[in-house]
Amino acid sequence: MFIETISTPNPNTLKFIPGCDVLPNDTRDYRNIENAKESPLAERLLEIDGISGVFLSGDFIAVTKTDKEWNQLKPIILGEIMDHFLSNNPIIIEHGIKSKNTKEEFFDKVDAVIVKTIKELIETRVRPAVAQDGGDITFQGYENGTVYLNMQGACAGCPSSTMTLKNGIENLLKHYIPEIKEVEAL
Repeated sequence: MFIETISTPNPNTLKFIPGCDVLPNDTRDYRNIENAKESPLAERLLEIDGISGVFLSGDFIAVTKTDKEWNQLKPIILGEIMDHFLSNNPIIIEHGIKSKNTKEEFFDKVDAVIVKTIKELIETRVRPAVAQDGGDITFQGYENGTVYLNMQGACAGCPSSTMTLKNGIENLLKHYIPEIKEVEAL
């Protein structure tokens, strides 16, 4: 099994691509072992000293470190990912629940057309680009001209995430939807 490793704009996060599906059509972001109980893979990775986050997506795993060096952590992470996939254990143990990363969206029904356009732009233009950098971004709400987004994976805590949010996503949404005044991360 070959696992490709790619750096992300967040120096504390690496993207691991195992060459097979990880979590098709879903994402999960784990920041501690307790939250990772539903994912044997995420739990294994969070047990490694120096790992502070695991983000699972369609075809990759983004791992965030604390203060340890990547040259110390990378071989251990690669070993754990390889062992997991070779064991044929599930990525997620299903308990009949939807993704824990899904929070209740909020917006006024009068803004339904604006929200539909925002979601479409995020799905088609923003999410694919953010996924290339090891993260994900989803619509959370819209209120009084402000769009609220949920940033996950490498995007959460990335030094360049504010620039991406303000200069990239905010400008894109303002261009297509004049009612938008600003974009904020939740």
